[in-house]
Amino acid sequence: MLTAGCLRMSAQAAPLTDQPPADSLTLALAKADSLMKGDTLQLATTDNPGRKTKKKTDWTTWQPNPQRAMWLAIVLPGGGQIYNRKYWKLPIIYGGMMGCLYAMNWNNMMYRDYSQAYLDIMDDDPTTQSYNQFLHLGKQIDNSNRERYKEIFKSRKDKFRRWRDLSFFCLIGVYAFSVIDAYVDAELSQFDISKDLSLKVEPTIINNPLGGNRLEASSAGVQLKLKF
Repeated sequence: MLTAGCLRMSAQAAPLTDQPPADSLTLALAKADSLMKGDTLQLATTDNPGRKTKKKTDWTTWQPNPQRAMWLAIVLPGGGQIYNRKYWKLPIIYGGMMGCLYAMNWNNMMYRDYSQAYLDIMDDDPTTQSYNQFLHLGKQIDNSNRERYKEIFKSRKDKFRRWRDLSFFCLIGVYAFSVIDAYVDAELSQFDISKDLSLKVEPTIINNPLGGNRLEASSAGVQLKLKF
């Protein structure tokens, strides 16, 4: 009997180390319940104070920077329009630049051909006759029409040279237009345009400083008020 009593007392005093804590048991039951329902258990985690979260750009309220748009257009033609999100202007800019480059190349080629033809017709060497490619079928240059063809080749040489130079200046103009357009477009995106635009016609009294009496010193009139 004494031995049984000692065993009973020692069993009551011994800690229950195999029994899980109450919090762990509750968490396990909640997890098992969520798995049975098909839901995902989301555990709260502490945020790292040293970690920077990237803020998403709200494109509905985004406004371009005029200085950045201008420099992008200077470095890359059309870059300012891409930055301003005006993609429909790119075919106009690149089409204009490609057209100017094509015109400059074609006029330069014609200028070189007519320059060589003019040099050949001016010398006395019969082996240099590159000007024959510009003559009509059956036409020949002799002493009777040589001076006239000299004037023709000279005028065409100068004409294509002017057109080549003009194409180059047009190319610079298109480039400058792209830069100005990018800056102005970005600047106007921040301009507050009110929807309240109205025109009012009101009667008014117009003072006449040259009038003698009171009746002549002022006169009735109409004034226009534009509200924007």
